[in-house]
Amino acid sequence: MVGQRRFGLFDALNAIVLLAIACSTILPLVYIAVVSVSDTASVTQGKVFLIPRGFNLHAYAQVLADTRIPRAYLNTIMYTALGTFINLLMTCLAAYPLAQRGFVGRKYWMFLIVITMFLNPGIIPNYLIVKDLGMLDSVWALVIPNAIWTFQLIILKSFFEGSSSAIREAAKVDGASEYRILFNIMLPLSKPALASIALFYFIGHWNSYFLPMIYLNTDSLYPLQVILRDMLVFSEDTGSRLVEAAALAPQAKKNATIVLAMIPVLMIYPFAQKYFAKGVMLGSEKG
Repeated sequence: MVGQRRFGLFDALNAIVLLAIACSTILPLVYIAVVSVSDTASVTQGKVFLIPRGFNLHAYAQVLADTRIPRAYLNTIMYTALGTFINLLMTCLAAYPLAQRGFVGRKYWMFLIVITMFLNPGIIPNYLIVKDLGMLDSVWALVIPNAIWTFQLIILKSFFEGSSSAIREAAKVDGASEYRILFNIMLPLSKPALASIALFYFIGHWNSYFLPMIYLNTDSLYPLQVILRDMLVFSEDTGSRLVEAAALAPQAKKNATIVLAMIPVLMIYPFAQKYFAKGVMLGSEKG
């Protein structure tokens, strides 16, 4: 019939591929959640796959009873919130002037910023700088050196460049300062871009474990990902090899910790998804 699109071979293959990708993504998450609420004996005997056996919440109770987990959870929330806020603030302050065609040395500064994506100094110089600044074993070592991510800066700069310049010119005629234009006009209009880069910043801070391992020395300051890594790799009561130590850790407890670590991301992503989808079209429209 006219106006109706036929379901062809390409559509069938596309649907099969997308279904396979969805299953390969969802099944491991379902398996982890099912194991975390299943009976230990059933898990050990390999009887648990996608349906829990001997449903119980003992693993979650055991995880939450561990004093390291709640403290690490709060640390991760604090690091992520503070780090994301600093990231967004510094990225906006850097992207806005770089998006203005009249900014002196604009191309020169962008060249210096972009080149950092290809010429990373490495962990040792970064560690020495953080040490000399006296930020070791503090939250500032995790958020200040990574205050701006180059790729996110480029995304926000492109969005500002694609925004209508008439609004900015009208605000300047009314006597508004550049800071007032940025915070009262441009940022409210940049919600899709801000939500997109904020999601990347949030995931980066939430999943970070390497930098805390390098810069933090106090156990009480460790984020959740470091504690989770210790639970997955090391055993508290053995000094054997890594593979053997990992096999000794209770599987249900490990999976319960993983589920608890995923909950905030699963809660935030549905609300940011609509802005994230709009962010795909950043800079595609010119004012």
